[in-house]
Amino acid sequence: MSLPDLLLLGFAGLAAGAMNALAGGGTFFSFPALLAAGLPPVTANATNAVALWPASISAAWAARGSLRPLGRYLLPLLLAGLFGGLCGGVLLLVGGDAVFRPLIPWLLLLATLLFAASPWLGRLLAARRASASEVPPHSPTSLGAHTLVSIYGGYFGAGMGILQLAAYSIEGHALARANALKNLISAVIYSVASLTFIVAGRVSWSELLILLVGATLGGYLGGALGERLPPRLLRAMVVLIGSGMTLYYFHATYFA
Repeated sequence: MSLPDLLLLGFAGLAAGAMNALAGGGTFFSFPALLAAGLPPVTANATNAVALWPASISAAWAARGSLRPLGRYLLPLLLAGLFGGLCGGVLLLVGGDAVFRPLIPWLLLLATLLFAASPWLGRLLAARRASASEVPPHSPTSLGAHTLVSIYGGYFGAGMGILQLAAYSIEGHALARANALKNLISAVIYSVASLTFIVAGRVSWSELLILLVGATLGGYLGGALGERLPPRLLRAMVVLIGSGMTLYYFHATYFA
């Protein structure tokens, strides 16, 4: 690995960790950086997913108290996350770079739109579901929606949390519980997808290590700066970067 690539990945990990701690959207830094460092698209996505894995597990552990009363209600959701994450990971590997490369700009566009709409969506869902206390029953439609979101998460993942939060809130969960469910199922999806990528040998470990070190430091710095920087400015920055990356990859994919 060249020194410029090392510096690029270190900065991308730092920025991704800081932005995830402050406003989310760290994938807009880490995934394009892995591509710019010369990794094939599938390997870049697999490496990025494994880099996000530890954070998803820690978030799920932190939310365990809110989910313990749900008991057996969690089982169908866990199975949907397990199945969807495995399917998404396998689809990524089977389709390979030839299928994934043309989808990159569209996936980045979807993630950017979801991130840009997340404050409005959050306010809407909070207003509708803040007082929800009953545990809503599962239905084939809701489980099917959760499975599709899980497949997307295993395949790409950027913006998955926003989709999950919307699905659980619309289903009838209070916002705090919806967030806890999102953290738990995200951990399941990232775990099974990451293990799939590792077994398939599609993770680039040297780039992964640099990202993890940078993201750990960035997460600490982001937490320290969280109360000093205006959230709207941070969100605008992520949307701007996501839009720029989307336009770049549309041009590189279809017009270059």
